[in-house]
Amino acid sequence: MAIDAVTALLFIPFALPIGIWVAWNDMKFMKIPNKAVYALFGVFVVVGLVALPFEEYLWRYLHMIVVLVIGFLANMARAMGAGDAKFLAAMAPMLDRGDLHILLILFSGVLLAAFFTHRIFRMVPAMRRAFPDWQSWDRGDFPMGLALGGVLILYLLLGAVNGA
Repeated sequence: MAIDAVTALLFIPFALPIGIWVAWNDMKFMKIPNKAVYALFGVFVVVGLVALPFEEYLWRYLHMIVVLVIGFLANMARAMGAGDAKFLAAMAPMLDRGDLHILLILFSGVLLAAFFTHRIFRMVPAMRRAFPDWQSWDRGDFPMGLALGGVLILYLLLGAVNGA
């Protein structure tokens, strides 16, 4: 992996709770809160200064802008929710562009696992009783925050372990 282990370790303590928050909130309300997007972006703004060489840190803002534009185009085509697009853009600066192929494989696997797990769990009466107010149980669309939060967390953990 191209991400440096130290960089991943610096981002993990902050990205982990935000990723969990996004997954939970999207399953419960079918929305990714703007506060989560701002929080993740804020983590990059502050921690990125310490975690990355300054020139790389500045270039990664371009990653965010490119992903945001692509995400909004996907949203306009109804291929992605607006919250998903914004959260993906906030994730982008934390991801090393050299890991794009790994990220695509990781995203594919996490998306499939999250989708099938969610669909199976919503058919289990005990799960529905445990979380009766989750809107995602009864909606046809999928809470993509579950997959996006998972990808962010797994990517950073893999980066930390790979470099150790």
